[in-house]
Amino acid sequence: MGLALPDRKATVKRETRETNISLDLNLDGSGQYDVSTGIGMLDHMLEQLARHGLFDITIEARGDIERDTHHLVEDLGLVLGKAFNEALGERRGIVRFGHAIVPMDEALVLVAVDLGGRPYAGIDLPFEREMIGELPAENVEHFFESLAQEARLNLHVRQLTGGNDHHRIEACFKAVARALSVAVSIDERIAGEVPSTKDVL
Repeated sequence: MGLALPDRKATVKRETRETNISLDLNLDGSGQYDVSTGIGMLDHMLEQLARHGLFDITIEARGDIERDTHHLVEDLGLVLGKAFNEALGERRGIVRFGHAIVPMDEALVLVAVDLGGRPYAGIDLPFEREMIGELPAENVEHFFESLAQEARLNLHVRQLTGGNDHHRIEACFKAVARALSVAVSIDERIAGEVPSTKDVL
């Protein structure tokens, strides 16, 4: 008989003069999503995160993207990170570490995560174009930095090979999804224990 899981869900709202975001997250979902940000490529990437991480994610987000997408992308990273942090609670029983290597045609991306409570993002994902669809390439790194900050996780992203920016970014989000899916999963061998010699994360 498996270990009964706590209710690992979170609802986070953030409203500023620049953005208005409502987000629901279920860590133990089946990859269902309903995402609307006004930035087509970002919607596509967040859908990949849900589908391949098996997270259920609903996002309704609006922002001053007629000026620049920066505010909305940053705040979405913060809100999603906060939702992960809240859904994880004390992080008891989780695997904690996860990694994935994901190909997409010529692109190959490696991602490693540690849900150890310390925020850090090391992103090495070079892009050739300034824009990927409607998403400025420079905002991808900032999204992941914001996510890591509020989720209190270590996140490392490395391109191993690549030549097409769409393939690079999609392999990246799929790899983040798979690595997070492993890291948040429950290890029944440690039941409700915190996966740290410090007994706290």
